[in-house]
Amino acid sequence: MRTSTRFIPRGYWLLTVGRATILVHRRSGIVALLLLLGAVAVAGFTVATGTYQLSADNVLEVFFGGGSQLDQFIVLDQRVPRAIAALLVGAALGASGSIFQSVSRNPLGSPDIVGFTTGAATGGLLVILLAGANSAASIMAGTLIGGLVTAAVVLLFALRRFMSGDRIILAGVAIGAMLAAVNDYLISRASIENAETAKSWQYGSLNAISWAPIIPLVCVVALAIPAALIASRVLRIMELGEDTAFGVGVNLKRARLGTMAVGVLLAAIAVATAGPIGFLALAAPQLARKLSGAPGISVAASTTMGAMVLVLADLLAQRLLAPFQIPVGLVTGALGGAYLLWLLTFARSSQSSS
Repeated sequence: MRTSTRFIPRGYWLLTVGRATILVHRRSGIVALLLLLGAVAVAGFTVATGTYQLSADNVLEVFFGGGSQLDQFIVLDQRVPRAIAALLVGAALGASGSIFQSVSRNPLGSPDIVGFTTGAATGGLLVILLAGANSAASIMAGTLIGGLVTAAVVLLFALRRFMSGDRIILAGVAIGAMLAAVNDYLISRASIENAETAKSWQYGSLNAISWAPIIPLVCVVALAIPAALIASRVLRIMELGEDTAFGVGVNLKRARLGTMAVGVLLAAIAVATAGPIGFLALAAPQLARKLSGAPGISVAASTTMGAMVLVLADLLAQRLLAPFQIPVGLVTGALGGAYLLWLLTFARSSQSSS
C-alpha cells in the first residue's frame, strides 16, 4: 500500500492497493478507525463484566484454556458469541443503511424504513408460526428468503418506469406497511406459546445468541462488507445525481441493482441473527457523516458506527435492569426516537440561524 504522487484533493488520501486507486476522505478514515477501536473495547468490557462476576485474571485464564467449567461456559459460550454478534450485526446494519441512503439519496432510505427488514421478519415469522420450526438454521433461512423476496417485489414496482430513489422508497414503504399488517395478523392467529416466541424474536434480541448463527453471519459479513467498500466510489457518484452519474458513464440500473443486492443481504443476515433491530441502519450513516464531516456518506464510517451503537445498546440492554435483560431492539428503538427528535431540533435550529 503506497500513496500516489498524483494530485490529491485537500482533506483526502489517495491510496493504491495493487492496481486499484482509492480516494479516502481523511477524517472519515480516522473516525472509522477510532469507532472500530471503541466498539472492540466496549465489546471486550461486556465480555469481562456482567452479573456473574469474574476478575480480569479469571477471564484471561479462560481464554488460555483454564478456569472452571462454569467460567468457560459463561465467557466462551455466552458472552463472547454475544459480543461478536453485536459487533457484526451492527456493522452489517450500518453498511446496509449507508448503501440504501446513497442509492436513494435520502436519509430515510434505510432497510427498516424501505421495508426490507419487515420482509425478512415476515419470513422468520412464517417459519416460526406456520412451519413450527424454532431452530436457528430454519429461522435464518426464512429471514434471508423473506428479505430477498421483498427486495425483488419492491424493485419490480420501482422498475415499472425508472428505478429512481424516490420510487424505491415509496414502493418500499407501501410494501413494508402491508407486510407489517401481515406480521401482526400472523401473531394474532398463533397459539399463545408460539405468539410469545415470535413476539420476543420480533423485538430484536441478542439474549440467547449462540455460536450456531455466528458462523453464517461471519461468512456473509466477510464477503458483503468488502463488496460494499469496493462499491463506495460508485455510491458516491450516485449521490451526486443521475445526470452526473450518466455523465461519467455509470450504468445506474446495474449499479443500483448490484449495490442494493449487497445491502439486502446484509440487512437479511442481521435480522436472521438477532431479529429486527430498528433505527440502527437509519441513524448510523447520518451519525457517522456528522461526526466525520464528509461531503457524502462513508461506508467505512457507517459500518463502524453501526458496530459501536449496537455494542453500546447491548451493554445497556444487559445492565439497565440487571439481572434481567431486555431485548436490544427496544434500546435501539428508544435511541432511534431520541435521534429523530435531536435531528428535528438540529434541523430547526439550523434553519432559524440561517
